[in-house]
Amino acid sequence: MSSPIDPARHRLLDAPGKGWRAFKRLTQISFPRSYPIVQFPNAPLILAFASGLLAHHSHGHEHAYAQAVSYLALAIWAYLELFHGVNAFRRLLGLAYTISTAVHLANTLYHH
Repeated sequence: MSSPIDPARHRLLDAPGKGWRAFKRLTQISFPRSYPIVQFPNAPLILAFASGLLAHHSHGHEHAYAQAVSYLALAIWAYLELFHGVNAFRRLLGLAYTISTAVHLANTLYHH
């Protein structure tokens, strides 16, 4: 008869939590530390890059879906930077990408 698995003691069940904590530590890396201009990408930006890459290498419906996910993820990232950026540079970057994403989205919708 086997004993039940204690989640607090099983390393495999703790792996997602450890992975998330490691990712959060990575997103805190910035340069320069006193006025962050360069930061490790957060989840929306990683999703935007990955889906943009997928859209670039696909055709048909897959291209359209991946491009839509990329635009949405980039819009979320820009919103977060615009309203929750750590300094004026990051907020200005969020504003620039909000405008850029709106222009690209309008251009895509106009041509389809």
